[in-house]
Amino acid sequence: MTLLEDEALRFVRDLIRIDSVNTGDPATIGDGETRAARLVQAALEELGIETVFVEPVPGRGSVVARLRGSDPDAGALIVHAHVDVVPVQAEDWTHDPFGAEIEDGILYGRGAVDMKDYAGVILACARHFVREGIVPRRDLIFVFLADEESGGTWGASWLVDHRPELFAGATEAVSEVGGFSVPLGDGRRAYLLATAEKGVGSAAITARGDAGHASRPLPSDPVTRLAGAVSRIGEHRFPVVRTPALARFLDAFGAARGVTFTDDDFDTQVDDLGFVGKVIAASARNTVAPTILRAGGKTNIIPGTAEAIVDLRAVPDGEDDMRAGVEELAGDGVEVTWRDSRSPIAAPVDGPLPDAAAQAIAAADPDGVVVPYLLPASTDNKHFARLGVAGYGFVPLRVPDDFDVYGQFHAADECVPVESLRFSARVTADILRRA
Repeated sequence: MTLLEDEALRFVRDLIRIDSVNTGDPATIGDGETRAARLVQAALEELGIETVFVEPVPGRGSVVARLRGSDPDAGALIVHAHVDVVPVQAEDWTHDPFGAEIEDGILYGRGAVDMKDYAGVILACARHFVREGIVPRRDLIFVFLADEESGGTWGASWLVDHRPELFAGATEAVSEVGGFSVPLGDGRRAYLLATAEKGVGSAAITARGDAGHASRPLPSDPVTRLAGAVSRIGEHRFPVVRTPALARFLDAFGAARGVTFTDDDFDTQVDDLGFVGKVIAASARNTVAPTILRAGGKTNIIPGTAEAIVDLRAVPDGEDDMRAGVEELAGDGVEVTWRDSRSPIAAPVDGPLPDAAAQAIAAADPDGVVVPYLLPASTDNKHFARLGVAGYGFVPLRVPDDFDVYGQFHAADECVPVESLRFSARVTADILRRA
C-alpha cells in the first residue's frame, strides 16, 4: 500500500460523508457541492497547487487546478469528476448512504462509483505528482464539478460558457463512465473505454380533438390516438448502428468468445455477455422510451388533449434518422414537438488518452485489455465537447467478474471494493503520467 492509495481512499470517504445531493430543485439543494469543492481546494492548496474556485450561485461550487506538463506544445488533458450525487431513499439502504462505511472490504455510500470515487482518486493523483516531483508530458487540468446530475447548468456548462480560458489548449478529457473491468473470456478482463456518448433529449407527442361526454366515445378521440402512437413508438426497435466504438467492442468480444455478431441475432448474442450485454444493447441503436402520459382528469369526460413525453437517445450521426422514425410512427393527426437536447458526441477510438489507458492497464493487469464502447448515457464531456475537446470515459476499476459496476449507478447500497479503489489510484496516476 502506498500513500497515493491511502490518500485516494481517505478522500473518497471524506467526500462521501458530505451530503451533496442534487435534487435538481434549487429550493431543496443545500451547500453540499460547495463544501465538497472547498475540501478539494484545501487539499490541493495544502501542497501549493493553485486553484480557481467558482460558485455561480450559492452552494454550487466547482474547483479547477492546472499542473503544467513538460511539453508545452502537447494538448492539455482535462481530468474531471463531479461532486454532486443523486438523491437517496434511506429506507432502501442497509448502510448509511453518507457514512462511507467499509464492511468485508467493500466501501458503501452514495457516490462510491458515481462519482466521488474518481474525484478522490484524481485529487490524490494531483497531490502525488506534486509531492513526488512528477512532471506529466502534457498539462493536466483537474476539474471538480457541481451539478452534473442535473445537466451541468451550474457546473461544466457554466464554466465552458463563462470561464473557457481555464481550459485553454485542452484537446482531450477523461471522466466517467468506463474503465471498470468485465469478463472478456478465457479468464481475461476487458476494461471498457467510453469513446462516444449517445445524445439525450425528449419530445412531446400530442393528440387533440373535441372534448365530450364519455358515453359517446369515438376512435378519433385524443386518448385513443395517443395510445396508438405511444404503443407504436415504444414497441419499435431501431436498427443496429455499427459505430466505430461498437465495431471495436464487437471485434474484441467476438474474437475472445468465438462469436460473429450479426444484426439479425444481435440482441440474443449480446444478452449472452451477461450484465455488460445490457449496456451494449442499449448503446447499439437509437432508442425512444415513453416515460410520461397526461390526459384528462375525470372519468366521464373525454379530454380534448392527450400528451406523452418520450425520452430520446441517439447514436452519433443518428439524430435525423431517429426523428424521422418518431414522426412516421406517431402517425397522422398527432403532433411531435422536439424539446431541448444534447447531441451525441464521439472521440477517436485511437489517440493519446486511449493509448495511455491501454499501456497502463497492460502494466497493471497483464490479462486485461482496453475495449472501446459507446456509452448510452450522458456526462459532462458533452459540455467540454463545445470547446472542441474529445471526451473519454475511463475510471479504472478492477472488480470481481460478477460485480456489475454499471448497476451501482444511482442504486441503493451503492458500493465499490476497496482494493478496486487502490487499483484505480495506481492506474490513474500511470495514465496521467503517460498521456
